[in-house]
Amino acid sequence: MTHTARRIGRTLALVLPVVLVLSGTLAVTRVNWAGTSDSQLLTASSEDVSVRAKPRTPQDVLRDALLVELQEKDPGTALTHLQREVERRPSLAQHCMSIARALGRAAVEQYGPVKAQSFSRPVCDTSFAAGVAQES
Repeated sequence: MTHTARRIGRTLALVLPVVLVLSGTLAVTRVNWAGTSDSQLLTASSEDVSVRAKPRTPQDVLRDALLVELQEKDPGTALTHLQREVERRPSLAQHCMSIARALGRAAVEQYGPVKAQSFSRPVCDTSFAAGVAQES
């Protein structure tokens, strides 16, 4: 009888820690670490992380570059470069108005409506001025 009890004790001594570690690991993956209301499972294979980012369109690249230029220099320089790019690449002409409006809104945020309006030019059918007016 002592031999059987000893055998059961050894088996439990080996199996019980493994069971406790596994159950603890599973319990930790169920904790809502993000603090959101929906439950999340923390699994390494739950999402495909090798999905490529969508390629950016030329007008998005130009708009972002001109917005940076507007912040670093002034809206007049950005508008001049917008006009040159549209002349150089006519395919951007259909996006010129939306880019100029975005520049107008950004100019108001940085310079205020009065000073931003002073940079206005007839680039892209005065869309810069429309963007300033929308943001004012």
